[in-house]
Amino acid sequence: MNAAATHHDPALYDAEIASIVIDSREVRAGDVFFALSQPDYANNGFNGDFEDATKFVVPSLDNGAIACVVRHDRFEEYRTELEPHVDKLVFVDDTIKALQDLAHGIYLGWNKPVIAITGSAGKTTAKELTAHVLEARGAKVLRNIKNYNNGLGHPLTVLNLAKDDSYDLAVLEMGMSTPMNEIQRLCRITPPDVSVVLNVLPVHVEHLGSIDNVARAKAEIVEGMKDGGTAILNADDERVAAMSGLSKGNVVTYGTGSNADVRAVNISFPRFGETRFDLVTPNGTAAVDFPLNGRHNILNALAAAAAGYTFGMTAAEVAAALASVVPPPQRGEVLHFNNGFTVVNDSYNSNPAALLSMVATLIEGGGSAKRKIVVAGEMLELGDDERSIHRQVGEEIAGMGVDKLIGVRGLAEELVAGARDAGLADAEFAEDSDAAGSLLLDQIREDDLVLVKGSRGVRTEKVIEKLLEKFEFEDKDSATE
Repeated sequence: MNAAATHHDPALYDAEIASIVIDSREVRAGDVFFALSQPDYANNGFNGDFEDATKFVVPSLDNGAIACVVRHDRFEEYRTELEPHVDKLVFVDDTIKALQDLAHGIYLGWNKPVIAITGSAGKTTAKELTAHVLEARGAKVLRNIKNYNNGLGHPLTVLNLAKDDSYDLAVLEMGMSTPMNEIQRLCRITPPDVSVVLNVLPVHVEHLGSIDNVARAKAEIVEGMKDGGTAILNADDERVAAMSGLSKGNVVTYGTGSNADVRAVNISFPRFGETRFDLVTPNGTAAVDFPLNGRHNILNALAAAAAGYTFGMTAAEVAAALASVVPPPQRGEVLHFNNGFTVVNDSYNSNPAALLSMVATLIEGGGSAKRKIVVAGEMLELGDDERSIHRQVGEEIAGMGVDKLIGVRGLAEELVAGARDAGLADAEFAEDSDAAGSLLLDQIREDDLVLVKGSRGVRTEKVIEKLLEKFEFEDKDSATE
């Protein structure tokens, strides 16, 4: 931080900080408030317009903040209001950069292994699986809360080390959505000892221009790793496999092909909600009973297995850890209802590849179901071709063996039109998730298998909520946590 104020309250330097806060509504006694403003967001790769938090500095001090971090130029604009409190202000050129620099300093003091994970889809699931596998060997693992994987969430996660430095390692997902080297910046905060790349898909092309640009952005996680580290790469994705030449150390590949170092063979789906495969690693083979669905989650499990192998775990140890995984809420969560139908709640995010992958999961794992129904929300941030992409995805869904499609909101109307053009007569459009829930409520019956898939902005979890209001779930408490 480039401190320009020389009149700080002397007690400030000896004060014990409770928490670092970027939301003034969360400020409590003992906190330090970072007042973010539009220039900070723009300089650090965030899209959109954001409120200037400098206006909340005085209320934050009134609520007990011991100090506030403020841009020089914003102080000048708010001088009349802020000058009486100048002894509690820390001046910087960029508050987000200052937050990141602070997190980097905390990381340097901790100085233990970091596993960084990126990919167009599956980051959070792979992060949770990797942390779970490594915790099974007794490690205490720091991980992002939810999907706090950007230039704000990442440093806030790392700053937890200031409160508790007893973590043995960190498993941190790194996201990006613009061409402003976001992953490179995150790697500077916590240079990875192990860099994991899951996949490269046409996500965020609206901002990055092409899938090759997406690949270059994802590759920053390999370029940013420590010398002598390990790159864990998906051998089933040619763009990811091509990143091996960027590694500054070892490369461990994973996948379902024979060329991968860590792979799954003899894959089977005994019934929906059960996945079995043999895990093959360079140090052995073990059978895995895995409670997540679909081939995409097998790849997430293999990424976690490769991380376990890198940290010295045997195939048997990894297999035992994978067998005890609990699916995260709204991410492929399987809900069995007493009325005899099953719903897969995947209401967290959606893009064309992820949607088609989940539909394939529904088809391959739902052999005993009488009807396979897909409730799909519109997909966001697809760029200029968004209408044609939705229509094409609808056509592909129709050809996969789905019995019914409900498209939810906006461009999902193109999804429905594409499905109908491809021969799926039972395809309907709903204006929003409430309408989709009512539609499904009227038509669902015994032995149906339903996928509910949508981006957070579409709120397809409301479809699940409507079902839970009317029908009894086998374990309702766990379903509504």
